[in-house]
Amino acid sequence: MADKREKLIEIKNVKQYFKVGGGVVKAIDDVSFDIFKGETFGLVGESGSGKSTTGRTIIRLYDATAGEVLFNGENVHGKKSRTELKKFNRKMQMIFQDPYASLNPRMTVADIIAEGIDIHGLAKNREDRMKRVYDLLETVGLNREHASRYPHEFSGGQRQRIGIARALAVEPEFIIADEPISALDVSIQAQVVNLLKQLQKEKGLTYLFIAHDLSMVKYISDRIGVMYHGRIVELAASEELYEHPIHPYTKSLLSAIPLPDPDYERNRKRIIYDPTQHNYGSEEPVMREVRPEHFVLCSEAEYKKYKELYQ
Repeated sequence: MADKREKLIEIKNVKQYFKVGGGVVKAIDDVSFDIFKGETFGLVGESGSGKSTTGRTIIRLYDATAGEVLFNGENVHGKKSRTELKKFNRKMQMIFQDPYASLNPRMTVADIIAEGIDIHGLAKNREDRMKRVYDLLETVGLNREHASRYPHEFSGGQRQRIGIARALAVEPEFIIADEPISALDVSIQAQVVNLLKQLQKEKGLTYLFIAHDLSMVKYISDRIGVMYHGRIVELAASEELYEHPIHPYTKSLLSAIPLPDPDYERNRKRIIYDPTQHNYGSEEPVMREVRPEHFVLCSEAEYKKYKELYQ
């Protein structure tokens, strides 16, 4: 099914290394995956796994150390003219983790949302500019009266809605949502995720949804990639990954999800992942298809074992 869909993003053997002191940190180490038009691809993992760096490398906030990022078949990295970069920046937008730090406190909500409209010359005149701002505010569940206010006058959930409106202002095809709900109260998280789902349906958007909360990622994502130490260790459809986790690290993450059941919680056993359990020797593990469209980073010996256990 997946190969019949149109690829919007192709990440091919991407590496992102940073020099720290006298050494090198491999934030992303040879990562490859595709994102299809109209889907939500979830990227999960603990802090420091490389998921946010992956998002920032895709949108070119960081230049890739090696590998390719293709958007609609065009390489994102490499030399680009100002015109090319401007065109690319309009098609791809980002919603940031911190709704407090990502909005300029000195700008009104109208100016924050209209920043992209101004840069790309999308409004015919001031009247058209304000109409676009009002429409966007209503789209994300806010009122036109909010346009003249400043960020400090809003709650965290409202600020994140302003951030979403800003991302939508330039009519992008693809949005990277980098932990967009982790700084919000639990009661507000579902509202923001439901808004993102609704906008995707209405506007045909494609998302990369980055998070560490697996329960929320399952709710919004079509497919999920699990990251550990800069590599994707498992990739499958959302339901498939939750029902048939294969990699020990994925099992560890899933075992940490709390359930609203006191009896279950009392007896829940957390699986602790031990990376030394993999005896790779000189063999480099690679992504292999263990079940249909379900890929796991493993050695040849592990692959044979997984095939026997999970067929």
